[in-house]
Amino acid sequence: MSLDALRELIPDHAKDIRLNLGSLASETTLGDQQKWGCFLASALAVGVPAVVRHLEDEASVRLSPEARNAARAAAAIMAMNNVYYRALHLMKNQEYTTMRAGLRMNVIANPGIEKDDFELFCVAVSAINGCGMCLDAHEEELKKRGVEAVRIQAALKIASVVHAASAVLRAEAAMGVAVAA
Repeated sequence: MSLDALRELIPDHAKDIRLNLGSLASETTLGDQQKWGCFLASALAVGVPAVVRHLEDEASVRLSPEARNAARAAAAIMAMNNVYYRALHLMKNQEYTTMRAGLRMNVIANPGIEKDDFELFCVAVSAINGCGMCLDAHEEELKKRGVEAVRIQAALKIASVVHAASAVLRAEAAMGVAVAA
């Protein structure tokens, strides 16, 4: 199982998604840890089993155990934060924004890998989860750290294509089309 095997699962009506998976895998804007961490964190954020398995397998040969753990941590912490902060953003009553969240988020300060890389993973997951507040916060942190917009965009493109591949395979499964693991 690998990215190539995942691409083979994408039907012809979604050929653009299949092609985009391939081109993003070979792009050089991001370093390997950044790129494959974004792929893995994005797959985990969407949670379609076949996509997770294939990208986890690909990541196992491309990422250190620490980087794989950081991608998992980014997906986990952003699953919590994106819901909480998106709710604050959407609520008319701004009183909640003045209250202490009181949620543990220690991994953001100490992710076990380079902070820039972890922040890129968080941007990718936040895009999938649709939290504008978190997107702004992580993009601001990346900009403060000197990360160029083109690298942030690359993380967003990976998130969008992994999300699309997951949506296609989820729909195929819902229609009863066999999707191999």
